[in-house]
Amino acid sequence: MSTILITNANVVNEGTIQTVDVFIKDGFIEKIAPNLAHLSAQKVIDATGQYLLPGVIDDQVHFREPGLTHKACIHSEARAGVAGGVTTFMEMPNTVPNALTQTLLEDKYQIAARTSLANYSFYMGASNDNIEEVLKTNIKNVCGIKVFMGSSTGNMLVDNEKTLENIFSNSPTLIATHCEDEATVRANTALYKEQYGDNPPARVHPEIRNIEACYKSSSMAIALAQKHHARLHILHITTGEETELFRNDIPLKEKNITSEVCVHHLWFDARDYETLGNQIKCNPAVKADGHKQRLLQALLDDKIDVIATDHAPHTWAEKQNPYWSAPSGLPLVQHPLQLMLEFYHQGKISLEKIVEKMAHAVADCFQISKRGYIREGYWADLVLVDLGQQSTVAKENILYQCGWSPLEGYTFGSKITHTLVSGHLAYQNGVFDESQTGQRLLFER
Repeated sequence: MSTILITNANVVNEGTIQTVDVFIKDGFIEKIAPNLAHLSAQKVIDATGQYLLPGVIDDQVHFREPGLTHKACIHSEARAGVAGGVTTFMEMPNTVPNALTQTLLEDKYQIAARTSLANYSFYMGASNDNIEEVLKTNIKNVCGIKVFMGSSTGNMLVDNEKTLENIFSNSPTLIATHCEDEATVRANTALYKEQYGDNPPARVHPEIRNIEACYKSSSMAIALAQKHHARLHILHITTGEETELFRNDIPLKEKNITSEVCVHHLWFDARDYETLGNQIKCNPAVKADGHKQRLLQALLDDKIDVIATDHAPHTWAEKQNPYWSAPSGLPLVQHPLQLMLEFYHQGKISLEKIVEKMAHAVADCFQISKRGYIREGYWADLVLVDLGQQSTVAKENILYQCGWSPLEGYTFGSKITHTLVSGHLAYQNGVFDESQTGQRLLFER
């Protein structure tokens, strides 16, 4: 039996902040109440002055294993996430080989069972020709089906209209989409190659992968979902125009169509290409200033439902390539909570709303069993934050295997001090305890 008692914590949960104690037994939250000091525990954490939040659930990461482990692996990136308060991740199928069969998907679960410090789930990948495998997906222990309606790795671009109809009409579970219209992107690419030749500046990226490409594809996905009554979740919305496609007049649990915004699309804008260049090259692109403000407002207005990272590491050497050959994606899973807490410090979002969008809403959106809330009987996925202690992103504390971050040199106004994963104190003040691995997510569907 393992027991942990957290005392005097400012618990941010379900729209309130209350100073209480939390008693954890064998991985689960057993009691939440004031003055639990009379309970005997193997470990006591005095959280006076600190804030206790549900662990972040990141519904979109690329951890690169198998096949791309020169960039990252499940062990290294899950560990980085835990240091940043991310207790749970859902990972994408565009590894090598692509996770397009149930056997290949299960291989990834087995790797995570051995090596992941965080809780985990993996998307089943859809292609133009694997609908039979997609339909075998177990909706109770797989987070969803991933459809790339735009550029991707290997055989994962789904651009066949009949295939899309088939997926949307038959998918056994949530469909998560990357929405960029491929024809628009290709036409823009040809124009810019003609104009700039072999080495255009990185600032052309949002002009090539533009508003039109995003809006056209998102609109198509929504039309398909409405036609077939499918459960659709559109990933990484980047434009103000797209936010108008989503509803906020019904509760999240009643929505068939939901959306996500990523922290980098709230944080960066096109002006940052001048200093960061390919470091912030990602798909869909960081757009012009003005979009991030509209995205944040849509988040506050509940048109956008959840926050994620789309953590997508590449080596530093790969990112130094000329624009056309530099890969898209940036590493972020160590810092999403601190990024959002910066918006809190700036008065742009409340702690309660951050918790809602990074934990509660993700659990509700995916129907995750017993996670995402600080409730008695739920798994103890928890993060302690010191809102008055600064921390600077530096080479020596970047935990990604790729060893770099576009946030390097930035000083956050908050610090993650403790992270508990399924009741295990996995991280405490810079020190990891990797004696236990995370759990595979289950879903109440």
